[in-house]
Amino acid sequence: MKLETIKVGRVVNAHGIRGEVRVQPRDGDPAFLTKFKTFYIDGKPVTPTANHVHKSLVLMKFPGVEDMNGALAYKDKVLYIRREDAHLPEGECFDDELLGMEVYDGESGKLLGEITAVDSYPASKVYTVKGEREYLIPAVKDAFILSVDLEANRMEVRVWEGMATDEH
Repeated sequence: MKLETIKVGRVVNAHGIRGEVRVQPRDGDPAFLTKFKTFYIDGKPVTPTANHVHKSLVLMKFPGVEDMNGALAYKDKVLYIRREDAHLPEGECFDDELLGMEVYDGESGKLLGEITAVDSYPASKVYTVKGEREYLIPAVKDAFILSVDLEANRMEVRVWEGMATDEH
């Protein structure tokens, strides 16, 4: 399901005494967060006056926040972006948009279940699909993922022997 806003990070602490905050990216490359001008915190738009990568975090400075106490007020706040601001390539989507998507066997057309989790592993992401059985499906295009249709909330996959968690 196409979402309007996407969770991209969380303020984990203040950084220094000049009002910067440390943002832990939700997943992926922290540089992804530096591409955006506007974030949403508690539903309100916020445009950082500074936004740069520091180690595995992103440091941001918000308008009107001039000291550590002001920055600490943002601790544990979640940052969102508008999906349309991400300008994803055609056919790409965010993990959150896959949750609840119906998954079908591409050969038989049988409904396998819906995606309940997206986990990242070194080789690829893995989708957990729960229905009558539970399946762990690697997020590898063409090998396992045949098609994804966000508008129809439908994914077609190639099922291999051993993908169901109750198979031995």
